[in-house]
Amino acid sequence: MVVKKRLISIISFLVLITSLMAFFEKSSAKGSILKSDKKIRIGISQIAEHPALDMARDGFLQALKSKGLIEGQNLSIEYQNAQGDIATAHLIGESFLSQHKDLIFAIGTPSAQTAYNITKDIPIVVTAVTDALEAGIVKSREKSLTNVAGTSDAVPLEKQLKLARAILPKAKTLGILYNTGEINSEIQIAALKKMAPKYDFKIITSGVSSVNDIPQVLDSIINKIDGMYILTDNLIASSLPIINSKCIHNKIPVIGAEKSHVTGGALITEGVDYYKLGYNAGLKAYDILNGTDIKNMSVEKSQDTELIINMDTADKIGFHIPKEMIDSAEIIKGDR
Repeated sequence: MVVKKRLISIISFLVLITSLMAFFEKSSAKGSILKSDKKIRIGISQIAEHPALDMARDGFLQALKSKGLIEGQNLSIEYQNAQGDIATAHLIGESFLSQHKDLIFAIGTPSAQTAYNITKDIPIVVTAVTDALEAGIVKSREKSLTNVAGTSDAVPLEKQLKLARAILPKAKTLGILYNTGEINSEIQIAALKKMAPKYDFKIITSGVSSVNDIPQVLDSIINKIDGMYILTDNLIASSLPIINSKCIHNKIPVIGAEKSHVTGGALITEGVDYYKLGYNAGLKAYDILNGTDIKNMSVEKSQDTELIINMDTADKIGFHIPKEMIDSAEIIKGDR
């Protein structure tokens, strides 16, 4: 009986040692991925194609390059665009999982959510996500406690309302179009409606589910609003040429949430820079590949904002911008 007990103890001890060795081997491998000869394989899942998200992708790749990870040499990039379709985003995530990518870079909340729903093992770096906690991809704002980290495109909504009031001193209503299927938009609208009374604005919202809905929905509210606010909404951002064209025709000033809205024809913004968001996400990706525990990282908000004005749009709608604003802003001449 004593011999049997000793044998069981020895076997248990060996099992424990084997488990510990496997654990430390796995940890070591995770930490040394950049030191091995293997080419790093990253899958990029982008929810839609428009300038802000494209700039975030460019920033991400440039950050990796600055750290010595160069596509075609020691880095393999597979870029997939879901073209706004959630089912396609899911298929992209499944594909990256089956290929055992070293890391997934998810651009936009729907891409981040689908990637997280598919894998809890592959590190997922995200950007252009308004609220990662509300989106269900992290468990805390300070540390993700999941396999997700990155950067948030949460815009300074109160700054935007303050800006709208400064340029529209007599305005009463702001119109907002939004994608009914995007949680980012719901979060922003709820926050704007809560803040709006402080700036004496009434918010009129109208939901759409596709680009085809926009002309008709915009026509239904354009005579009821004094200004239009563009959210960081992927579907709406993809439709900026339609929105800006109708608003310019009706002399309605458009306040954008970020720079690409203004370069695309909106009048003004004080927003975040998506290239910088992508760049900072790229630096996080490098740290993760170098062994930093992603669970101890966060999805951080940008603290930097910039005032940007499209003077060609101002001229087209006959809008006067105060000189002190012009002097402190980046000036855009025409659509880029």
